[in-house]
Amino acid sequence: MNTDIENLFKDTVLGHPVGLFILFFTEMWERFSFYGMRILLILFLTAPMVSDNPGWDWPREHALSLIGTYASLLYLTPIVGGWIADKITGYRIAVIIGCLVMTLGHAAMAFDTTLTFYIGLALLVIGTGFFKPNITSIISEMYKTRESKKDGAYTIFYMGVNAGAFFGMMLCGYLAENYGWHWGFGLAGIFMLLGMLQFILAHKIFGKIGDKPARKEEVVLSHNVDSTDPEEVEEELKAEIKLNPFTKFDYLLIALSSIGGLLYLFNDPLETIYSKSLVPFEIGGMSGTNIVVLAALAMFLVLLITRIARYLPIVRDRLIAVTIFALFTVFFFAFFEQSLGSMTLFANDYTDRSLTGNTATIFKIIDGLLTTIPLIIITYVIALIFKKTFTKIGASNIVLAIAFALVWGLVIFRLFDKFSQTEMTVDATWFGILNSFFIITLAPIFSKWWESKYNPSAAMKYGIGLVLLGLGFAILSYGATDIPPGAKTASVSMIFLILAYLFHTMGELCLSPLGLSYLSKLVPARMIGFMFGVWYLAIAVGQKAANTMGGMIDKISEQYSLGTFFLIFAVIPVIVGLISMALNPLLKRLMHGVR
Repeated sequence: MNTDIENLFKDTVLGHPVGLFILFFTEMWERFSFYGMRILLILFLTAPMVSDNPGWDWPREHALSLIGTYASLLYLTPIVGGWIADKITGYRIAVIIGCLVMTLGHAAMAFDTTLTFYIGLALLVIGTGFFKPNITSIISEMYKTRESKKDGAYTIFYMGVNAGAFFGMMLCGYLAENYGWHWGFGLAGIFMLLGMLQFILAHKIFGKIGDKPARKEEVVLSHNVDSTDPEEVEEELKAEIKLNPFTKFDYLLIALSSIGGLLYLFNDPLETIYSKSLVPFEIGGMSGTNIVVLAALAMFLVLLITRIARYLPIVRDRLIAVTIFALFTVFFFAFFEQSLGSMTLFANDYTDRSLTGNTATIFKIIDGLLTTIPLIIITYVIALIFKKTFTKIGASNIVLAIAFALVWGLVIFRLFDKFSQTEMTVDATWFGILNSFFIITLAPIFSKWWESKYNPSAAMKYGIGLVLLGLGFAILSYGATDIPPGAKTASVSMIFLILAYLFHTMGELCLSPLGLSYLSKLVPARMIGFMFGVWYLAIAVGQKAANTMGGMIDKISEQYSLGTFFLIFAVIPVIVGLISMALNPLLKRLMHGVR
């Protein structure tokens, strides 16, 4: 294995092995497809049937119910996909399976039929399960002997994620809104296919890295412990080594809570959209759906509490801290993920997107720079890769060149189209790119903050992130103040939506990248797989909650106002953020020196 790692580091680009950039572009095209398709969902499902670009004319609540289940499942299947790769296929084969299944999913969605649409969503969920956890596992394995460079590698990789999301939402959104939904869905599929081919044609460069592991060695995580008390350190080491096997009761709770959770996820859209139920009963006026999900949640909490209670004090305390952070993560994503739901609806129906004169000219120039500068930088990196690897992976490089030629062609076509218009309308999907743009520009600033002496504690970071998220919604609420109750359209200035995305991104940078980092530091090695599953479950719950709450947009805006709807989304994260800050002393004690 070490020989393969050493061979990879012989050919470097920007100080990192070429293999990292193969993964970078594979991830970039996958995110291009994923976000390019996902931002179209809410607009396609709610678009009127009788229009220049007809959609399915679904009520917003119905569309968001389906999207919530889809988004939630995307964070559950990686738990299974990671296990399959670990035990059976290895990481690289799992990534290829994921790419192939997702390509078929995108292809199915390009056809405007109900059956192919649902098949497409199902294939994307399955494919993501294979792809998402395993491409990052290859990076981890690749840098085993270069730990000091791992942070830099993940930073570069994270830029690929955001570059893909940026161009996917921009180009798929542009084609879908201006030429037809199937063009947008189809383009997402084309780039997923190119990403798959590029990886397949280059994956042998990794040698045995990412192959099926012969046997996992038991490892004990080292922790950054401030305590110098020998007895406390000794107790912690014993606690980590102590076996805590799953009992039959544990497995029963896992099975029942999983069945209950999945039953709820599938039943909610079935009940909301088609008025059919897999659990057609009521108890005390409560629907079967709600009874099932509450029972599943209760069983999962019993599982978590009983397992944590079996550990010795230090590890037990740390696991309690992780569980509290997971709860805050649920709250964060339940509100943050309005970006592809109610906030996209706000951009489409309530935002004044018409520009004329100097305003239009300034927007065109800014939009042109936003689009071309990142492309020029990435194209330069591709040129460096070609110089190093064309003799080894020429076919993969050719596929990569075709993909970028297509991106350049679409970008130039889009800019020419926009610049030729004297009066222009900003695409509703354009606002989705702001999150990726702000992440790319602000991440270095936040990284410097975390490395400085002013680096806040974990609880304070979570608190700051949630408060910033709430402030973003407060800006939207203020912008929507004059919209009368029940209004289906309005012309609110774009600046409110742009500022909301800015505050939300700053909140995300405080919280999102830190969760898994603290998880790896706080959780004993023998339990890390289970707690990673809990973490993904927290995000999945947040995703479903986001779209369930977003689906109330019509009810709340009709009864009160759209400003009130967003005010609710402002107040709750701020309150939860302040609670996180207040719990800072307690959480510090529970973490026992881990920073």
